[in-house]
Amino acid sequence: MTPQIAVEQDQQSDEAEPSRDDIFTALSNARRRWVIKYLNQNAPEARVRDIAEQLAAWENDLEVSEVTYKQRKRVYTALHQSHLPKLAASGFIEYESDRGLVSLTDESRQLEVYLEIVSENEILWSEFYFGLAVVAALAGAAAAVGTVPFASVSGYTYAILTSVAFGVSSLVHRRMTRRNRLG
Repeated sequence: MTPQIAVEQDQQSDEAEPSRDDIFTALSNARRRWVIKYLNQNAPEARVRDIAEQLAAWENDLEVSEVTYKQRKRVYTALHQSHLPKLAASGFIEYESDRGLVSLTDESRQLEVYLEIVSENEILWSEFYFGLAVVAALAGAAAAVGTVPFASVSGYTYAILTSVAFGVSSLVHRRMTRRNRLG
């Protein structure tokens, strides 16, 4: 393989990956985020009609069976004319408009990082872990200088307690992240 061909292949593979701008543009609209959520929750492939019906239900805070024709049609039209073509152009879905089918692509996995929800009452996990590390360091420092009752606990016990605290925290973090993820 010549160096020119290798450079061209590298450039093509770089172009194939969506940029952060592509990701943020794709996720800038709630309907596009909901399309990804729907496909992640239900199946990697779905009919546009089914997606439109569920999105109309979410938008109007209704059950799917309560969605009117007009509500579904409004969402369907917007999906067909705008949102699905944008997601397809970014490479996050495949949209077969003639068959009315939508499916996720491998690139859609890159969206997961951006779809995690943090409510305003929650502390950021990075801040939580930093605080946990500070508490562990202060306990270790108190033991090192001989502060009672910290001095009576062995270093092994501190190591085990710190490991358990970080392990439990990471399990809770994982569980909450899965629960809060849009998809």
